[in-house]
Amino acid sequence: MAAPSATQRIVIENAAIATVDANDTEYASGYLVVADNRIESLGAGKAPENLENVVRRIDATGHLITPGLVNTHHHFYQWITRGLATDHNLFNWLVALYPTWARIDEQMVRVAAQGSLAMMARGGVTTAMDHHYVFPQGSGDLSGAIIGAASEMGVRFTLARGSMDRSEKDGGLPPDFAVETTEGALAATEETVKKFHDASFDSMTQVAVAPCSPFSISTELLREGAALGRRLGVRMHTHGSETVEEEKFCHELFGMGPTDYFESTGFLGEDVWMAHCVHMNDSDIAAFARTKTGVAHCPSSNARLAAGIARVPDMLKAGVPVGLGVDGTASNESGELHTELRNALLINRLGAHRESALNARQALRLGTYGGAQVLGRADNIGSLEAGKLADFVLWKIDGLGHSSIADPVTAIVFGAAAPVTASFVNGKQIVENNRLLTVDEDTIARDARTEAQRLARIAAQG
Repeated sequence: MAAPSATQRIVIENAAIATVDANDTEYASGYLVVADNRIESLGAGKAPENLENVVRRIDATGHLITPGLVNTHHHFYQWITRGLATDHNLFNWLVALYPTWARIDEQMVRVAAQGSLAMMARGGVTTAMDHHYVFPQGSGDLSGAIIGAASEMGVRFTLARGSMDRSEKDGGLPPDFAVETTEGALAATEETVKKFHDASFDSMTQVAVAPCSPFSISTELLREGAALGRRLGVRMHTHGSETVEEEKFCHELFGMGPTDYFESTGFLGEDVWMAHCVHMNDSDIAAFARTKTGVAHCPSSNARLAAGIARVPDMLKAGVPVGLGVDGTASNESGELHTELRNALLINRLGAHRESALNARQALRLGTYGGAQVLGRADNIGSLEAGKLADFVLWKIDGLGHSSIADPVTAIVFGAAAPVTASFVNGKQIVENNRLLTVDEDTIARDARTEAQRLARIAAQG
């Protein structure tokens, strides 16, 4: 008699399912079978009979199953500086907050990462990303602290190892003591990639090369960062075309707009994604489409900082990969990605395309498959398909906030933020009934308050 298979299966039935596959396949009532950390099968009706080693069955009546949400832009450390400079535009906001940010240390960053990750994860994010670019001298192992927090939480994670080498004395915005040398930043980035990046299909941790922004980095750091990323075979990330002030800055300093400047340094390509991209003309969008450069759309942060409305419908029509981002929680204090589905749809309808800008399914695609594309992981996450990794969410849609909306996808995009009954990453459940299973939320909240107060005291002392 043959030994039983070691594969363990979870069977979920009676759920509405939005696969977000290439055909936008949906099931009004269907099943999902997980085998270890992969999606084994899914479809309409009941699951196949006689499945072996079923360790759990879930009756998902009243729920919608979607791919896990994918966050494509964030700054975790800002969790402990929320609610400051609330009426500033981007440049003034940065000037106000850089002196405080430049005093962060490893303990602050660890706790801030825990808070940022917890808020996203309990709201349906299964793949998170952090663009960390502030590395004060003597502050400890900040990259290790962030990656450790993500591992503890159980979320899939990309660290965009950022850097700054253009300070106030060089015409940039950060204080002089808040930046690295060009050589030091490149060396530290390479070390981080070699230490933490996992390129495997099942990878839980990846690293990208991510110089911060045109007004905080030298041209050499941008150009050499692109060369480094391609030599190491990892993706690259930075901020681009966020404000009219940035556009003016680039023309004055480099004699060209941000997109042309990025292309001149090699920082466009299918291995690159940019945050924001609010102020893009037709030529800029065409360049992104031609080079397959991705975009992290951050609607709430763009509104908070009065940056403007990104031309997302035009980008999508041109074939530009677009995902959603929370952005740092000093410019999006809620820190949640599932609310960005709704905000992306509503804010884009204020633009030139009005009611035709985005629909509910396009918004869901931005937050799932679009994000996977932008992070270079569309072959293994972002949609519910057999063989892909088991990252998915069960949204409760039969309660007060959603039960009278007939269409499930419309319910979670247009309606209030839907409760997360369960969230799975790599086949393991990390959320149950809107509470995290892997960490203690109350402890994280207390620690975050303590570290926020400690940072405020240190910053006040100058």
